[in-house]
Amino acid sequence: MNSFDNQLLSVKFGPLPMKKALFFVLLCAVWTVPSAQAQKFGYIDTEFIFSKMPEYQKALTEIDKFADKWSKDIQDKYVEIDKLQKAYQAEEILLTEEMKRDRQRIISEKEREAREYNNKVFGYQGLLFEKKKELMKAPWELINRALEKVCVQKKLDFIFDKASDFVMLYTNPRHDYSDYVMEELGLDTKPTATNGNPTNKATVKPK
Repeated sequence: MNSFDNQLLSVKFGPLPMKKALFFVLLCAVWTVPSAQAQKFGYIDTEFIFSKMPEYQKALTEIDKFADKWSKDIQDKYVEIDKLQKAYQAEEILLTEEMKRDRQRIISEKEREAREYNNKVFGYQGLLFEKKKELMKAPWELINRALEKVCVQKKLDFIFDKASDFVMLYTNPRHDYSDYVMEELGLDTKPTATNGNPTNKATVKPK
């Protein structure tokens, strides 16, 4: 993986939330434009590109599978705790003080284990975060390689991501290089219909 790849991935998988941590500024490796000349820039819409990528959809499916499995594991732990609590309440009158303390200790330990496991899985940079990072790496690398080719071919100095937290109040379609990146990926560049209506994504391609 070259420095161009590392720059994109390090931004993508930084401290920002996964879904919206899509903003990046990429400096192309080839600088052929004289310093006196205005730098050339453009943007892409990674959300739109990802929606067309089978690799991305496959990654989402895998992520959902892991999330569902871990959620069930946690739910099972709390079901067990609930059973222990109900059994304790039903038998409490028959228990000695020492037996009560033992039951309460067991329930408390189970509750602690469930909380810790939940944090381990769904907490900050937990198992789900790491799994997302692992599964999303391949789609991102595909986009990255295609984007690097487009930057070199079109002699771009900067590329922004329209789908990022970086708010773009206005975007001129002539600066949109999404279609070029999708062509490099072998993807259909036609707009995706929404509720029976075609999207308003511009089809004007920059030179």
